[in-house]
Amino acid sequence: MSTIEKREIKVMQTDSVLSKSFSLLLITFLFGHQTLFGQNRMDDSEAFVNQLFAITEIMVTDVASPPAAARFYAYSTLGAQIIMEDLGLLPEEKHLSQKILREIDYPVDQGKSQLDPAFASIYSMLQIGKSIMPSGKSLLPKIEKWTKEQSKQRKWNKKVLAKNIEYADQVASLVLDLAKNDGYLQLSTLTRYSPKTGEGRWYPTPPAYMAAVEPEWRTIKPFFLKDIKAYKPKPPAVFSLEEGSDFKKQLLEVFSITQNLDEEKELIANFWDCNPFMVSYSGHMAIGLKKISPGGHWMGITGIATLQAKLPLEETVYVHALLAMTLHDAFISCWEEKYDSDRIRPETAINKYIDQKWRPLLQTPPFPEYTSGHSVISRASAVVLTAYFGDDFAYLDTSEEYFGLPARHFDSFLQAADEAAISRLYGGIHFRDAIDVGVQQGDKIGRYILNQLDPTYQTLRD
Repeated sequence: MSTIEKREIKVMQTDSVLSKSFSLLLITFLFGHQTLFGQNRMDDSEAFVNQLFAITEIMVTDVASPPAAARFYAYSTLGAQIIMEDLGLLPEEKHLSQKILREIDYPVDQGKSQLDPAFASIYSMLQIGKSIMPSGKSLLPKIEKWTKEQSKQRKWNKKVLAKNIEYADQVASLVLDLAKNDGYLQLSTLTRYSPKTGEGRWYPTPPAYMAAVEPEWRTIKPFFLKDIKAYKPKPPAVFSLEEGSDFKKQLLEVFSITQNLDEEKELIANFWDCNPFMVSYSGHMAIGLKKISPGGHWMGITGIATLQAKLPLEETVYVHALLAMTLHDAFISCWEEKYDSDRIRPETAINKYIDQKWRPLLQTPPFPEYTSGHSVISRASAVVLTAYFGDDFAYLDTSEEYFGLPARHFDSFLQAADEAAISRLYGGIHFRDAIDVGVQQGDKIGRYILNQLDPTYQTLRD
């Protein structure tokens, strides 16, 4: 039985203990806290989730790489998070900017009685997205239309609207200054990557044979992880075509499983595909098929969960910002290993050593194989969401309906993460150890991040 096919009772019990402690904190906070305007802000939570999806749509259009998309989500939601902190809507233990970014200077006092947390947080998030994404300026018409609608709905005069915009822009500028110093702007100055020669190494795959994506992502600054080397997984199986070798067994497993998929396994593989680089050819014309990124899928799940749980705006923002930062750090750790191990993809190996005509169900993404990115980030996300919502939070995942795929029901986030992981084997794009070890890597990252927020988590886990 593989790692992703079993769940240790001890881990589930301790996850449940942590979930109860987080839930107790949430209940205490919700019933003991009044918003600045004393109103039910469920509508604000829905507005936040909807406007965040506007940012997702830009990423899909830009074909943002999985790690880059996670970075865009992290900084965009961080702006909203800082506003929730600054306006006193979150308790100190949920001040991510203070815990993770250390000292941070909040904006100058604006006469906060006139500041609307919903408007300011969403406006700041959209402004950051507009500035940080390649095609972010496409958001400008939406921002202007939304701002006009919100001002009319709130019956604001020009002075109050200007004060809220000025405040939100200050926060956006603060976050964008942080983003300028995380190493992203320096990526283009680094030595260009070239595939290495030798058996068992990664090489661009059909149909587009795209160049390696984000080979120096390890240089990006994480939010939580102080030393990414501490989360480095064990090495992959040694490349060997000898009968009985671990690598040969895994190679044959991919070849065999992908030729015997039933309808359900094909559905699972496609549901978790999340490949923004998919290309289809019609004659000599290449057609890019727009898809959500793995991180975008989990941000979608987070939105579904927050609305289902009827969380107020401040908690909705907090969970999204925490999840986005977790994704960001998990991708940095995973991408470091990918370009260190530089392992060949199943498609390349099978075509060369077994069957030249074989093709995987899913299109192979343009970067090395080990570890499986979806396995890493899905498990890290599931660990964090389980700690907040509980280990039996059932939900209907409609994240892929926008892209033409039917919704899927899950009994828990961990069940969803397990399915996301095994989908990579069904899709023919990963070997078994990249999946299993990726799950372990993501689990370690998720638990470490929770420990940074609540030091008692380590004790509970042990």
